[in-house]
Amino acid sequence: MTGHQDRTRTAYDGIVELYASMFADRLETQPFARSMIGTFAELVRGTGNLRTADVGCGPGHLTAMLDGLGLDAFGLDLSPAMVDHARRAHPALRFDEARMEAMPVEDGALGGVLAHYSMIHTPPEELPALLAEQLRVLAPGGLILVSFFGTDGAGQPGGADGAAQDEPVRFDHKVAPAYCWPVDRFAGLLAGAGLPPFARLVHDPASERGYLDTHLLARRP
Repeated sequence: MTGHQDRTRTAYDGIVELYASMFADRLETQPFARSMIGTFAELVRGTGNLRTADVGCGPGHLTAMLDGLGLDAFGLDLSPAMVDHARRAHPALRFDEARMEAMPVEDGALGGVLAHYSMIHTPPEELPALLAEQLRVLAPGGLILVSFFGTDGAGQPGGADGAAQDEPVRFDHKVAPAYCWPVDRFAGLLAGAGLPPFARLVHDPASERGYLDTHLLARRP
C-alpha cells in the first residue's frame, strides 16, 4: 500500500498552487456535484451529528463549502503540501495529514464523510480496506458521499474474445495513476462494506476522458 501512496503524495505535493488555482472554484460550473454535496450536507444535519470529514481534501475548498453548509467539517489529506495550503487558505478550519485507510478519528464519531474524487488513486484490491475505515469512523445513521469516474459497465475493454468486462480500468490521470469504476461494481463494494447506497447521480463527463461523473450517497445502518 505504501508504494502507490508515496508516489501519489509526491505528485500532489508538486502541483499544489496549480491544483488550487484550477479547482478552488470549479464547483461553480458543476451544478450536479454541487447539488449532491448540498443534499449530503442537509442529510448529515438531519442526523444531529454535524462532525464531518472531507477525506482527500486537497486545498480545502470543499471543507470550507461543508462548513458554509452548517457542518462541523475538517479536512484530511495524504499530501502535507496540500494540508499546508488548506490551513493558509482557510485558517478557521482544521486540516490534518492522514491516510484514508488510517484516519485519526475515533470509532463511530462522524455524522458524515465526503470523498470527492479522493478514492480514484486507490488500487482495486485495496479499496475494501479503505471503505471499511469509512464505516469504522461513521456513527450509525451517518452518511458518506463518494464521487469518482464511472462507466455503465458496457463498452469497456474485454478479453481475447472482445467481450465487455465489469472491471475497473486504470488510466493515466494528470497527477497520478487512477481508476475508473463500473458504477454498479463500486456500489456493490460500498454495500459489501456495510454502507448500502440509497441514491446515485450519474451524468455525462465534464472532461475529455469520456468517463461518467458519478456520485453515490450511502448510509451506515
